[in-house]
Amino acid sequence: MTPEEFRAHGYAVIDWIADYQARVASFPVLSQVKPGEIRAGLPDAAPEAGEPFERLLADLDEKILPGITHWQSPHFYAYFPANASGPAILGDLLSSGLGVQGMLWATSPACTELETLVMDWLVELLGLPAAFLSTNAGGGVIQDTASSAVLSAMLAGREQATGFATNERGCDGKLTVYTSRHAHSSIEKAAKIAGIGRAQVRLIEVDGTFAMRPDVLEAQIAEDRAAGFTPCFVAASVGTTSSTAIDPVPAIGAICRREGIWFHVDAAMAGTAALCPEFRWIHVGLELADSYCFNPHKWMLTNFDCSAFFVRDRSALIDTFSILPEYLRNQASATGQVIDYRDWHIQLGRRFRALKLWFVLRYYGTEGLRAYVRGHVDAARAFAGWVEADDAFELAAPAPLNLVCFRLKGGDTLNQRLLEALNASGKIYLTHTRLDRKYTLRLCVGQTHTTIDHVETAWRLIRETAGGL
Repeated sequence: MTPEEFRAHGYAVIDWIADYQARVASFPVLSQVKPGEIRAGLPDAAPEAGEPFERLLADLDEKILPGITHWQSPHFYAYFPANASGPAILGDLLSSGLGVQGMLWATSPACTELETLVMDWLVELLGLPAAFLSTNAGGGVIQDTASSAVLSAMLAGREQATGFATNERGCDGKLTVYTSRHAHSSIEKAAKIAGIGRAQVRLIEVDGTFAMRPDVLEAQIAEDRAAGFTPCFVAASVGTTSSTAIDPVPAIGAICRREGIWFHVDAAMAGTAALCPEFRWIHVGLELADSYCFNPHKWMLTNFDCSAFFVRDRSALIDTFSILPEYLRNQASATGQVIDYRDWHIQLGRRFRALKLWFVLRYYGTEGLRAYVRGHVDAARAFAGWVEADDAFELAAPAPLNLVCFRLKGGDTLNQRLLEALNASGKIYLTHTRLDRKYTLRLCVGQTHTTIDHVETAWRLIRETAGGL
């Protein structure tokens, strides 16, 4: 593809994306295709001869788009937000165009230094502990997801607990990990990958707000130590996936400090709220954490993938991951004056993800991002108020930020039928969880273009659909 051809086709792709964003609200939010339908409509083998680019875009419309669940729709309330924005999309495009491989400082200095800068910016913008700054002993790195961040933190905790012995000889089956019963499944998955084992994960009971109970955690740690186990990692949630429950970070952190256990705080979606000073209470006690992550790709207008991961002591992370074969040795790294992010996570290769985050921060500014977050929280609180005021419905959990968990009074079967009817309509998309063992609907407000008007429309549809069951 020549530069001239690329320019012409590039204009066509940008036009397609802009048109898609303008009409995304008109599509059924949840794809209505049946399993195997998309593949059945495509050729069984790749073409022998190249095809015109126009045909590729035509097939995108005709054959691919019907199989898309529209995460960027303002009517998408399922799971968690995965919002994209113009500046982030263009930053990602530039990253792809540059095509750099940022595994070492030397392989693209700007890739490393811009990432270090924007991660330091985030420390200030979210009011995070100064220990997470690169100018101190810690620092931040962009991971692909919070799942990779928790695995990296768990591996560092494993090595801290064993004096880096498990890096050389493997686990002995005596390491234990602790998290809330309502924490994300990535913690159990990380224990499997890290060689600790899922059986060694202690799921700590929660209180009436679905937050971890520190007294139960402390008792479990003592019980395990008495049985000859070595506690190595505790993960607290600032905003669980099911209900946005916020674990008591100060109390949990104090236990970890006394016990010498690595303490990780996962604020995957909720962390973005700390852009607003009035929501920074969610991070009280974070100065006790060894590591922390939140995902700008969830609720901060930075399209997937972009997970911000911070550590209080970067040497613990680097010592866990660093392996230096001859082909990676270079003069800049040998000086010790540069950051080589390959030593901060699982993978060696890395994209220039900082570009899209930098574009978002500069294009919207802090005030623009704060206004966006506040609008979503206000809309979610309005929805929670409508639920409370309706005798047919009930709130299932506190709604401190942008997620509302609610139920139609009448039992699990009725709520499941309601959810299925809503999603089949194509007008909105919700998901469910179980709280107190009861089938519970979740409405998460966080897509780029979702406003209070969209949420009000969703509430009317929910009530009308419930009335027809």
